[in-house]
Formats: sequence, C-alpha cells, structure tokens
Amino acid sequence: MRELEILTEEDKEALELPRTSVEQENAVGKRKLYIESYGCQMNFSDSEIVTSILQEGGYATTSNFETADVILLNTCAIRENAEQKVRNRLKNFNYLKKKRPEMVVGVLGCMAERLKTKFLEEEKIVDVVAGPDAYRDLPNLLNEVEDGHKAINVFLSKEETYADITPVRLNSNGVTAFVSIMRGCDNMCSFCVVPFTRGRERSRDPQSILKECQDLLDTGYKEVTLLGQNVDSYKWASEDGSENVNFAQLLEKVALVSPELRIRFSTSHPKDITDEVLYTMKKYENICKYIHLPAQSGNSRILKLMNRTYDREWYINRIDAIRNILGEDCGISQDIITGFCTETEEEHQDTLSLMEYVKYDYGYMFAYSERPGTPAAKKLVDDIPEEVKKRRLTEVIDLQMRLSFERNNRHVGKIEKVLVEGFSKRSDDYLQGRNDQNKVVVFPKHHYKKGDYVMVKINEASAATLKGEAVNS
Repeated sequence: MRELEILTEEDKEALELPRTSVEQENAVGKRKLYIESYGCQMNFSDSEIVTSILQEGGYATTSNFETADVILLNTCAIRENAEQKVRNRLKNFNYLKKKRPEMVVGVLGCMAERLKTKFLEEEKIVDVVAGPDAYRDLPNLLNEVEDGHKAINVFLSKEETYADITPVRLNSNGVTAFVSIMRGCDNMCSFCVVPFTRGRERSRDPQSILKECQDLLDTGYKEVTLLGQNVDSYKWASEDGSENVNFAQLLEKVALVSPELRIRFSTSHPKDITDEVLYTMKKYENICKYIHLPAQSGNSRILKLMNRTYDREWYINRIDAIRNILGEDCGISQDIITGFCTETEEEHQDTLSLMEYVKYDYGYMFAYSERPGTPAAKKLVDDIPEEVKKRRLTEVIDLQMRLSFERNNRHVGKIEKVLVEGFSKRSDDYLQGRNDQNKVVVFPKHHYKKGDYVMVKINEASAATLKGEAVNS
C-alpha cells in the first residue's frame, strides 16, 4: 500500500476503494473499457497489464462506467469482506445490465481464480471470469461473450510473467510506478489463499525489468517499487546457465539505472531476506531504507501453526541485522494477525512484546478471518471468539499508534530528502511526498512541484504524518 496510516481491517478496506480506468484520448469508434482494482499492489499492477492487452485489442479506457462497453473488476480474495465488497459492487452494476444487456461484466484476479465456474453460477450478471495468468486470453474471452457465450479461463501458468507487455499506467501521478519482478508464491502459509490463486513462483528476466525502469525514467518517473509476493526469493537464470541473478543482484542493477531513480520493494519474507540484500541497500543512496517485513505473530508456536517457516528468534535475528547494517532509522513495517487458531493470551502478549522490541514504524493489522480452502481451514479450528480477536486487535493497534508516534518524532529537527508526489490532501497550498523511510511529509509548496526532490526540515510529527518546511532554495 502507498499510505502510511496505521491500518486496521476497517481502515485497509477504506483504502481499497477501487482504482478505476482513466479516460483515453482519440477513443472515437472504439469499445470502451472500465476497470476497477481492489486489494494489493500486485492487483493494481495487473490492471495496468490488462489495460495494455485490451488497448492492443482495440479498446479505449473510460473513467465513466455508465458509458462502458466492458466493465472489469480485478478482485482480492484475502478476506471474506474483500470478496463481499466485490459482490456488492456487482449488485450496483445490475441496473446497468438491465438497461444495456449487451454490456459485458467480467471478474478478474484472485477471487475469480478461487471460485472459478462457481462465480458464473452465483453471479448471473458476470459474463467473463479470468484468473491472474489468463489476461492474454481476454480478447478471445470477450469475443466469446459477443458470440453469446459465458467465458472463463482460470489456468495457472508456471511460466507467465507478462515480461513483454508495457503496462498502461492507470491514475498515475507521473512520479511513482510499480514494476512487477515475479509472480506467484511458493510459501504455503496456512492462513493464505495466494498460492492457490496466483500459482507457483516464477521470476521475470532482469533485462525486461531494467528496460521498464529505464522507460519509466525516460518518461519522467522518479521512483519504482519492485513488486512480488516474496521479492527476496527472486531467482532468474539464463537458459544456457551463464547468468544467475538473485534479488540483491537485481536490486543493484536497478539502482544503477540512474541515481535519480529512487527504488523501493515489497514484500520481503523473514525467512529469505539476506544480509546481501541489506548491504546492497546500504551501498546505494537511491535504494530507500525501508523494509516491509510481515511478522504475523510474535509467538513461535503460532508461527509454526501458520507455517511461516521461521520462529520468533529467527525474526528477531533479521530485525537485528537490519538495525546493525542499515541503522536505527531504517523504516520497518509489519503485518500482524490477532486471534489465530488456538492463540492463548500469553501468546498474544508475545506479539505485543515483539512489537515493543522492533518498534515498527507502522503496520497492517487484522483479526484472523478463516478462508475456505486454506490449510488452516482444513486442519485447524477457528476457535477464538470474535470479541477476543477484536479486543486483541485493539491492543495491537493502540500499541502501534504509540510506536508510530515515537518513531515519527525521531525525525523532528532533521533535514530529509522528499520526493514530491502531489498536493496535500487538505490544501493545494501544501505539497506532500515521502522520505526515505516511506513516511508522508507535508510542507508549503512555494515554487516546488510534483516530481521534485526537496530537502525538508521536519518541524512536527503525528503518528501518521511528518510536517516541515523546505530548506533548499
């Protein structure tokens, strides 16, 4: 996620408001595509790939769903609430379908992959269902619908990376962009549907990644976020075996594209993040000193039940390595689940004590929600009462609020480099951007503009935002 607020489940859902298509010029005579994206950064990145494929197929984008010929929802299946949001949105489109039966409605992404043909049976309004590896087939699927048939492709590929497709940047600020470096996930966390909805890990070739980054720089972008379900497991080898590239090496290659191109990445896995990655981050000023390192729990027994493949001691070892190599100011954020199956009060306290030890800058926090088809749903009992889950979640949130405020206050009085992403949400007299540690910084705009690097002296802090004044001329 791009935002820096401390996120409860309700907060994150608010931030998952759909990102929609942008209006395309010279669209006369073309069929109009409207696309909404829900969930993680990977889904937003995938929607940019889908748009590119369909533009090649003769479609133009529109930001008005009422005039669209094709409406696509790119969905998330991580929680039941995320899926229910999509179903409610489909109900909203039902009146349009009644007025314009020829309008095509499609569901893409993880929810499509999870439910497959069942989706067509449950949601009569839906004409097309396509999984994350089937986007190249969308023109054919839409042709099938025009011929009067429902269409579905949820085949999961072991090779598809969409490396040759140039994404169409949707609702872009023209400054920051996502670059997908790999797809799928081989980690079988017991609570997670991603391995079943996105398939096995496969890494994109570094040449195509570097070309995309260079193209973004050439068109004015100043920052890229390298995306993967687990970027630290990136591994690519040439067919003849002459070249092998791991994530630390890829990170260095991207850093060398230009010192003016700032680099972030997400998400790291505690079992895979290496000292080599950390030393690469330290070596290059344009690699941001910020790591999202999901913990999920601070208790080793619960981590084993989650099949996270590390324990509390290993996680702390990785935190210590980050602090020792990158310094105390490196930003670290978390994912935490409260009330996982059989979690005791003492084990919940272990999570709180881990948070105190790490002193996270911010986090994404949720009460456990059982997902159908996951190992946890098949083998474990969701036995923690909802009121206990929510009470524990509140304790985690309250602690993170305090930690975030303390961490942000460390910046007061410092001068920090900020990449301007646009106007402040509250006033066009102020600009906002992010510093190295991924924190939002707000300051008076003066003569500065979007895309500028500005040195800002931080004067005050809240748990979510830093405020300051530009100090360069």
